[in-house]
Amino acid sequence: MSTSPVPEHAPSTDIRTYIRALPKVELHLHLVGSAPLDSVLELARRHPDGGVPVERDELVRFYEFSDFTHFITVYGSVANLVRTGADIVTLLVGIARDLAATNAHYAEVTVTAYSHLVSGIDPAELAEALTAGRKRALAEHGVVLAWVFDIPAGLEHFSEEKTVDWVLRYLPEGSIGFGVGGQEHRMPRASFRRSFDRAREAGLHSVPHAGETVGPEEIWAALRELGAERVGHGVSAVRDRDLLRHLAHENIPLEVCPTSNLCTRAVTDLRDHPLPVLLAAGVPVTLATDDPGMFHTDLNREYLLCHEVLGLGRGELADIARTGVRSAFCPPDLRAELLTGIDAVARSGE
Repeated sequence: MSTSPVPEHAPSTDIRTYIRALPKVELHLHLVGSAPLDSVLELARRHPDGGVPVERDELVRFYEFSDFTHFITVYGSVANLVRTGADIVTLLVGIARDLAATNAHYAEVTVTAYSHLVSGIDPAELAEALTAGRKRALAEHGVVLAWVFDIPAGLEHFSEEKTVDWVLRYLPEGSIGFGVGGQEHRMPRASFRRSFDRAREAGLHSVPHAGETVGPEEIWAALRELGAERVGHGVSAVRDRDLLRHLAHENIPLEVCPTSNLCTRAVTDLRDHPLPVLLAAGVPVTLATDDPGMFHTDLNREYLLCHEVLGLGRGELADIARTGVRSAFCPPDLRAELLTGIDAVARSGE
């Protein structure tokens, strides 16, 4: 299966320049899956017993997914390479470099703490590495990183409790959200209510994945049981008109990741992606990459695909960029600066 859809028509230089110029944020970005190929190759060579290819061409083929379950398996193999605080910092610096190249100034990175603790990283070392990587991302690339800690649904039953306990004890600088990812069909979102209650009481925002590979009932559960303020993916909302109206009326954003959905077969053809339907219904939509290192994409490419394949115009792309900024849990001064920048680019592109 191809993991990098190509637009049917070559885009003009002008639209590429316009997209590149738009200041952006990334709100759905996983630490391990976002790692650039070079960073993963460095880790694979550092830990050759991990079973992950150590040559670039082989790693590219390793990242060709047959379905969502296969993706989860590969993701776990790469996550097992992250065994020290230095490995965490290596990933974060590479991610910040790639974000800066797309003119993204702020990102909320999903960290599956449980996976790193199981791989042998000391709990305190993990927190320290996130702080160190965050400082280097800002100093070296001008990118502000924030953390969303997620429960890896479908792994050992005690992963949930261990995740919450670690998060509430350490809360590294930049911690802003709590989520749940992984399997939906065997792990209903409502079953995580107690953990989300604990995280929300500690001041973390609720941003679970829901409605990626199953129906809209899991999105409802994320809203009603987990107090979701944003929803990761949420593309199955198009099957429920009442849900679309609710999301639009309550201004609850969906973090939409088109290439990811294609690669995991949540959609089978990018031309049929529900993003335009969501926009037409008035649902706030942010654009994100999910796991850009594994899906061979970046944020500018996602915007480009929305223009070339889904038919979004320049004004709509600017609106999506604005929605991302308004949906971010970033400092108010950064939000204002980014919105001013988007408005300036939008005016120049008219």
